[in-house]
Amino acid sequence: MAGREFWLTWRTASVGGCRVAYGEAGEGPTVVFLHGWGLDHRAYKAALARLVAAGLHVVAPALPGFGGSDPIGASRTSVRGFADWLEELCEVLGLEEVVAMGHSFGGAVAIAFAHDHPHRVRALVLVNSIGASAWAHRGGALRSMAERPLWDWGLHLPEDLWPVRQVRRVLPVVVAEAAGNLLRQPAAFWRVAKMARQADLTTELEVLKARRLPVVVLWGERDRLVTRPAFEEMCRLLGAPPAVTVGGSHAWLIAEPDTFGEVMTNVAAVIGLVDDEEAPAAVNEA
Repeated sequence: MAGREFWLTWRTASVGGCRVAYGEAGEGPTVVFLHGWGLDHRAYKAALARLVAAGLHVVAPALPGFGGSDPIGASRTSVRGFADWLEELCEVLGLEEVVAMGHSFGGAVAIAFAHDHPHRVRALVLVNSIGASAWAHRGGALRSMAERPLWDWGLHLPEDLWPVRQVRRVLPVVVAEAAGNLLRQPAAFWRVAKMARQADLTTELEVLKARRLPVVVLWGERDRLVTRPAFEEMCRLLGAPPAVTVGGSHAWLIAEPDTFGEVMTNVAAVIGLVDDEEAPAAVNEA
């Protein structure tokens, strides 16, 4: 696509004596993009290209234990520990005020980061994010994420990470990144998996609502990892923020980067990153 093909500049930094790998590109307001579990910043390069094309400065770190970033140790391996790590990284890189954007597990880190370090975050964008406590409706009752068995995660993981229509494009990316991360840091890989399954940020979401932080929630309507009840619960806890549903699964932004770019052009206007008076009308509450 003309004008949208680029390579992020791959860089490294030191946070607390630990190596951090990250990609950076573009000019304009800064978006810190946080990847999902098992992947790293490189898996999203086509989607990140669309953010750069929208006039944004993108910083995409590999979270601790992934993509060449050193793990931060078992004692700090928590959503809050990752949020503190991100605050230290922003300080090192001189990022004063950012839009925190997270996909899947990265969304949970973004929520904790916005909650714990409000001076650093001007807006929050959550893409198929975990963090709400709801899982599914059963027998008229809402079951919590803590009740979700491990086998149910495994049952839906393949179809949600690599949809059949885009399997030739998405599967090699996902497998290569996940396998590499598992081989490099197997202990950290599985510690973060456990943390992602148990993440419940109900309190943090309610606080962000009270603070009136600008938030936009994006969700793929065929996602069965982050279910519709989880998506709806997150929107409820945040006070019905602007929300967008797209016709994709959990990894839709990797599979359909052009759709992601179109959505993000509108989102950038909604949260005041670009001037476009007509764009907010394209972002509808779910």
